Order: sequence, then C-alpha cells, then structure tokens
Amino acid sequence: MHATADTGYSTHSARQSARRFAAPGWSRLKYLILISLCFAAAPNARAEEVISLALPIRCQPGLTCFVQNYVDHDASDKARDYRCGGRSYDDHDGTDIRIRNLEIQRQGIEVLAAAPGRVIGTRNDMDDVSVNTVGKAAIAGKECGNGAVIEHEGGWRTQYCHMAKGSVRVKVGDQLTTGQPIGLVGLSGDTEFFHLHFTVRHRGQVVDPFAYGATENSCGGGRSIWAASLGEQMQYRPREIIDYGFAAIAPTMELVESGEIGKHSVTSASDALVAYVRVIGLQAGDQQFLAVQGPDGASLAGNSVPALDRDKAQFLILSGKKRTETAWPAGRYTATYRVTRDGAEVLRKTFDIEARPR
Repeated sequence: MHATADTGYSTHSARQSARRFAAPGWSRLKYLILISLCFAAAPNARAEEVISLALPIRCQPGLTCFVQNYVDHDASDKARDYRCGGRSYDDHDGTDIRIRNLEIQRQGIEVLAAAPGRVIGTRNDMDDVSVNTVGKAAIAGKECGNGAVIEHEGGWRTQYCHMAKGSVRVKVGDQLTTGQPIGLVGLSGDTEFFHLHFTVRHRGQVVDPFAYGATENSCGGGRSIWAASLGEQMQYRPREIIDYGFAAIAPTMELVESGEIGKHSVTSASDALVAYVRVIGLQAGDQQFLAVQGPDGASLAGNSVPALDRDKAQFLILSGKKRTETAWPAGRYTATYRVTRDGAEVLRKTFDIEARPR
C-alpha cells in the first residue's frame, strides 16, 4: 500500500518537471520514463502488500477453540499482549490457539494453511509428549515440535507448531492454497497442552496478526490482518471460560484436560454433585464466585475465591457437596459462575443439569 502511494507521488513529480523543462521530443521521452517507473515500482508494490490470514485451525474460536496466548509486546523480561493485558509470556512470538482436551485432539483437529504459498520446511517425527514429562533438554533446538513453514508472496512466512506425530501431510516444495490441511493439532515440542502455535513473520520480523504495524508500547494499536470474514471470531477476550459442567466427583485439572471428567456424569444416585469451571486469562485482582442451587432454588453449595495475587494462565474452580439423602431430589440443579473486578462484574456463566436415574 505504501509503495503504491509513493509511486503515485513520484509520477506526479515527473509530470510537473516535464512542464517546466519541456523541450522537443520530451513528450515521447516522458512516456518512456513513466513506463519505466511503473515497471520498476510494480514488484515493490506487490512486495509490500499486507497478507490476509484465514484461520489456521479447523475450529470455532470462542466455542471449540480458544486463544491461550498472544504475541509478547514487551521488550523487557516481562510480558504483555497487544492490548496491554497479561495474555502472553516473555518472548512469545506467536498466537497459541488451544483445544479443550485429549479426547477432542484424538478426533483429529486439522491445521490449515492460513494463506496460499510454498512449503519450505517440515518436521514430522517427534513424539506427542508434554515438555513437563521429557524436559527442555530433550526438545532443545526442536521447540516447534512437528510443524511446517510456508513462504508467501511479499516476504511473508507463517509457521505452524506442535502438530501430532506422523500427521504432517505436506512436504517441502508443495504449493498450498488457503485452507488446505497441513496436519493435526498435537503435543510435540515445547508445550504442555494441546494447541497450535502460529507465528507470522514479514521479512524475518515477527508480526502480531492482531496488531500489524502497532507502535512500540502502544495498547490496542496496529490493525488486524486476519481475513475480514472472521469478524468477531478473532476479537480480543481478556478472560474466557473454556470448560464447565457437573461431575459426580471432584474434578482435577488432569481429568478436565484429558476429557476423562466426562465419564463421571451425575445421576440421582451419585455420591457427589460438583459444578466446575475452567477459565483462562484471569488477572491479578479478579475475584471468583461459583454457587450451586437445588431444584427448589435453595442454595446447595458455594465457593468464593479471594482476589488473585497474580495473573493466571488457567484456573479451575469447584463447588458442590456430597449426597446426604437416599437420592438427589428430582429436578434441575443450576450453577452460576461470576468474576468481579473492583466491584464490577466482568464475566458470568450460568449452566444446569438434571440428576437422572442411574
């Protein structure tokens, strides 16, 4: 865009000079110069075109997948996202789009080419194991895990990391179209959870696709280079609920992350009835409340978490009780989760369940 504007300015200047220094034969020479300028400027104009990115994963942001981390915009050893929030970590150079759990991952969530281009690098042989299990030394130099790099026109490149072992279905030299499957979301490389790490670079420099061209130390600056068709799907969400429900036992983060908690559904004979919510992006100072009501509207259980002393990448809150009667009374049980900050409500979710016979 800038190169096109500069070309227009240069052409205008050449025409003004022609009027001041007109001479025999100049008219013909003028057009030759203008043609040369156009041919010289055209490649630069193409090179400076801003890329438009499609969603690089087959999911629905905010529903079946969630942005866990944004690009770090802080040059120090601290971290901040493009809105000056805490949804990043030090030196994070991409966008992490996560899925909920292992059960969903096993269904096969496709990673997609965000724009047309040529594959210039791949890896496909690393195991799907959390870095907490294998250690940093085991993945040194291969932090991306299984992945691919695509080169696009105009000096742009996109990188796709942490894909499942053996799932990468492209090879170096392949020409890809937008939305073409590359592989599947996995747990390879430097990661603790199932997600796609997506990095955008322009002429070797990391670009935040949510804030292209943002000035240093700005909040909310720059502009999105996500395709316009994505609309509100890629809007910034300071906090986000990614899991919620009821269980017949007290859920742990491991049970939720694996999807195994779904095997502990509540019946009228369950020993316990527990509501749970997993949320990402909580900030220091946030207060949480999770209350459960019985079918008659009376309070069954409640949990109040004091103001957080620091930002939390994710948090699991529970509220419930053990059964004290022969069976849970028939009817619907309702849970309400709230987050407040400085006395104002910033997040709320209400959900319910009916305790069915075993």
